[in-house]
Amino acid sequence: MGGVGDDEEPALKRMKLSSNVLVALSNGSTSKEPVEGSSSGLMARPISSSEGDEQFVGSRGVIKRVEFVRIIAKALYSLGYRKSGEHLEEESGIPLHMPVLNLFMQQILDGNWDESVASLHKIGLEDESIVRYASFLILEQKFFELLDGEKVMEALKTLRTEIAPLCSSSSRVHELTSCMVSPSPRQDIVRVGSRSKLLEELQKLLPPTVMVPEKRLEDLVEQALILQQEACPFHNSWDKEMSLYSDHHCGKDQIPSRTFQILEEHEDEVWLVQFSHNGKYLASASNDRSAIIWEVDVNGGLSVKHRLSGHQRPISSVSWSPNDQELLTCGVEEGIRRWDVSTGKCLQIYERTGAGLVSCAWLPTGEYILSGLNDKSICMWELDGKEAESWKGQKTLKISDLEITGNGEEIISICKDNAVLLLNRETKDERFIEECQSITSFSLSKDNKFLLVNLLNQEIHLWNIEGDPNLVGKYKGHRRTRFIVRSCFGGLKQGFIASGSEDSQVYIWHRSSGELIEALSGHSGSVNCVSWNPANPHMLASASDDHTIRIWGLNCMKIEYQNGHSNGVHYCNGGT
Repeated sequence: MGGVGDDEEPALKRMKLSSNVLVALSNGSTSKEPVEGSSSGLMARPISSSEGDEQFVGSRGVIKRVEFVRIIAKALYSLGYRKSGEHLEEESGIPLHMPVLNLFMQQILDGNWDESVASLHKIGLEDESIVRYASFLILEQKFFELLDGEKVMEALKTLRTEIAPLCSSSSRVHELTSCMVSPSPRQDIVRVGSRSKLLEELQKLLPPTVMVPEKRLEDLVEQALILQQEACPFHNSWDKEMSLYSDHHCGKDQIPSRTFQILEEHEDEVWLVQFSHNGKYLASASNDRSAIIWEVDVNGGLSVKHRLSGHQRPISSVSWSPNDQELLTCGVEEGIRRWDVSTGKCLQIYERTGAGLVSCAWLPTGEYILSGLNDKSICMWELDGKEAESWKGQKTLKISDLEITGNGEEIISICKDNAVLLLNRETKDERFIEECQSITSFSLSKDNKFLLVNLLNQEIHLWNIEGDPNLVGKYKGHRRTRFIVRSCFGGLKQGFIASGSEDSQVYIWHRSSGELIEALSGHSGSVNCVSWNPANPHMLASASDDHTIRIWGLNCMKIEYQNGHSNGVHYCNGGT
């Protein structure tokens, strides 16, 4: 590998490192945050006019030729194509490393510690703190190897005269001193051989202009692919392969937009649908005072598993247990029932005298449940029905969703007409999302970082709730004038937003861009709620005032599903 400045000698004739160096620099170390440095003097020779005087490559003039060639050379060596890397350095006249860096790395591998410290100072690093820390690492390795070779007096001299002046903290010197009496874990690392590990540590300290980070080309290509994927409005498949040969693009066929099944078991308006966390079940709740647990078969068809009866009022809230083995249902200002999913039996009823329960949710541990009450308080219950804790005051409304974050720390509820409360269970600290319009419902993202808020003015707002709540997105186009309409996150990596609408359609937006990409027709009444299967990005459910639930899938699929209302085969959208 080559030199810098006025050295005109071809790269292949300059000093080369042993192949062990290349292995050591490409055996899995990861790139770190770049450190500021100077790239002056890295070229072996100026590019002559016969070579075009091109300092950049590419049509947009943003890729520096020297950086581009060095990164390619680094990739070639990392892939094991040593000869190709050497030929690239020679033909381009652009060395991967300057000669003093090559010398430095060889000295580290050979254990020439004093010479390597001298070479380190010649590399030209501007940050003195990096030089001091790198020198400390080198001399620490020297110290341990001297101890390992039972050269105790030389190790002591190195510690006192070379290492101690570099340590700002005396505690580190004391730790090394104690190693002379009893071996430390660091000594065990030295005994297994690790000069190459030291070289990896030193590489992380050097600015990228001096030493190109490991796998830099791979990182750049992966970033480009991910950006293309995130910018694609229809990307919604786990197995959609990406190629370097062409730009990434998906069609609308990745979005569930075709009705595959119509579930007709409810006898009145269907207000809620919610898939279980594992995607194997769907819960629906209706104005007919019943809830139904639907089971998703291996082909994606849904059938009734259990009809849950017992509520005296319409059901306004449902919640799956963390392990999906139990389900909560809440009647309008009535009580909460806890059901066994496998048997369909009611395990417990939660009620409070003189107050009606309006919402329900599970704590992440599955050991407690939460409920909102019509006296505007929130209560936590033990599974056996005992009240464990309550938060009184203006904590919720008679009509409100209820959520708790995945770490169990924050309870989320609509506390005022235009405000969402984020209440810390332990500290009792309160944060608020305040809107200019009335809030009708909300949905929490799977990563607990975002909240989707439905407003009276026919807008859906996306809030980042990490730290101080911050509005980051808006979605428009659906209709909402009289009823509560719920929306949800969904699709691959929850990259889409879906919502019901009073115009009988289901609306789907691309989450990042806010672009409306689909409006699905089929229902004959207001669509009250939607739920995207968390285990299948190609399955979406919608609940409507037309007494039905529609299951949406991909247009390109041709599957026969069992009708949820009869024992016959039900064909949708053109099936014969």
